[in-house]
Amino acid sequence: MGWQKTFTLSKRGKGCHLVTDEIQSHLQPGLRDVKVGMCFLFIQHTSAALTINENYDRDVRTDMDMALDNIVPESLNWKHTDEGPDDSVSHTKTSLIGATISVPITDGRLNLGTWQGIYLTEFRHIPHSRRIVATIL
Repeated sequence: MGWQKTFTLSKRGKGCHLVTDEIQSHLQPGLRDVKVGMCFLFIQHTSAALTINENYDRDVRTDMDMALDNIVPESLNWKHTDEGPDDSVSHTKTSLIGATISVPITDGRLNLGTWQGIYLTEFRHIPHSRRIVATIL
């Protein structure tokens, strides 16, 4: 039997943001009785993504944002700029990082590694709220 919930993360501007605690607060009712399972998180947007990375040193998030800016620079001659100069560059970064992550569940909790956290990678400069669909099986 599955459990699903759609929720909205707080508004954030460009950068890599650790959102593990915020996500877990929304998942508690669905995690509670799961001995062994999987949690799938899907972001319903094309200019932000989800990933798992190091959760302790804040510099990792800054470095990741810097690296993505170098891999996919805003200064390229982007054609799709309907919503501003960060429009198509954001879509491209989202395709590279991805819209979904999966995390095992063990004894009613997300079974992340000691130094792992869930990141929202926001690629738009103006802060946006982002919708997440969580599915627990």
